[in-house]
Amino acid sequence: MATSPMLGDSEKTVAEVAARLDRLPVGPWHRRVVALMGIGTFFNFFEVGLGSLLVTLIPAGWVTSTLDKSLVIGSAFAGELIGALFLAPLSDRFGRRRMFQVNLLAYAGLSLVCTLAPGLAAFVLLRVLVGVGLGAELVLVDSYLAELVPAARRGRLVGMCYFVGWLALPVSALLAAFLPHVMLGIASWRWLLIFSALGAVLVWFTRRGLSESPRWLAANGRGAEAFAVLRSIEGDAFTAPPLVQSTVERKQAPRPKLLRRPLLGRTLLACVIWACQTIGVLGFSSIAPLVLIHKGFSVLHSLGYTAATACGYPIGAVVAVLCAERFQRKHLLVISSVLVAASGAVFGLASSAWLVVVAGIALNVCNVVMGNLSHAYTPELFPTAVRTTASGRTYSLSRLVSAVFPFVTLPLLYAFGAGVLFTVCAVLILGMSIAVALFGPRTNARQLDTI
Repeated sequence: MATSPMLGDSEKTVAEVAARLDRLPVGPWHRRVVALMGIGTFFNFFEVGLGSLLVTLIPAGWVTSTLDKSLVIGSAFAGELIGALFLAPLSDRFGRRRMFQVNLLAYAGLSLVCTLAPGLAAFVLLRVLVGVGLGAELVLVDSYLAELVPAARRGRLVGMCYFVGWLALPVSALLAAFLPHVMLGIASWRWLLIFSALGAVLVWFTRRGLSESPRWLAANGRGAEAFAVLRSIEGDAFTAPPLVQSTVERKQAPRPKLLRRPLLGRTLLACVIWACQTIGVLGFSSIAPLVLIHKGFSVLHSLGYTAATACGYPIGAVVAVLCAERFQRKHLLVISSVLVAASGAVFGLASSAWLVVVAGIALNVCNVVMGNLSHAYTPELFPTAVRTTASGRTYSLSRLVSAVFPFVTLPLLYAFGAGVLFTVCAVLILGMSIAVALFGPRTNARQLDTI
């Protein structure tokens, strides 16, 4: 696969900024950024976790058919598709920091409005709009962290961010299972949405002091600002080289095209990764409660088992952090996806409660490893000038798959059973692992624009 192109007139500034960022020791500033990004991923994943849980919590009269259930699960993902396609790429033009503020405000406000939904139609429409705000969040997190953390610690620090995020799934499952159905006169599903919205407001306030990405500033011909950010990170340790600033700042590098060489192969690979891994990370998980009900478990037991298997999420996040820099991310992505396929097939075929729980925990552990690695690996494939555009457009396939998934899988579940459904999903995930093994580049400890 071809090497990413350099960035024309701004390559000297980009190279200088990249070298200085990579020389920075990981310290309190990096940990603060990882924590702020992690809090944002927490509430994003909290919304993801609510997708299937809300089906069992909203008024029974709202979901009387398979189509109704599919609309509830898929609505937020459909909105995320729009957000990833149209909001995320704007950060390549207007900056990472500005788009963080826009998407968080949109998500928080619309999530609060969603709690007032009087019926299914309004609820689904508002969930789509909530998803638009959510759609840019993880893409921005991936690009921002990839551009700011040292190359040798990139996978580990991205994994630490997503460790915080994955905690949201067991939290959402536990809250759904154990919150009183009505509290202070308000239904539990409305409380869950209120909690999510208030969390987004908290993230917005805490992120207001974020610096813009120096790599983005440099790639867009704003060398003086890029070096100023570096000085703010490490005091006066760095000084901007006058020659680089004076010759580069007025010029912006032409943006390479995603569907032309040398980026075409990487764009297609990222599309395969996001389209297929989502079947495991969100596909298996988003319909798990309904699969358990179909197997004969009660609603209460299905929520309880979902909460029990959700303990695999933080375990998987720890495994991803520990392994991300010790082994090539490409190889870990292949291994984890194979394990997702295997444990997912067992989960679909299992009939006894203990095997359901064991397979579910194993599935979630491997899902998290695969998901974290996908978030760390994808931004590494593209140059700074189009990193968020490329990540957003390829990541949007995951939202498309997630939105369509319940409409396809729920009829298959009720017609053929969980075993057949999850076996088909496993085959698709194995296809992704083969593509990464054959065409994925090695990325560990390499500067972003040299991969």
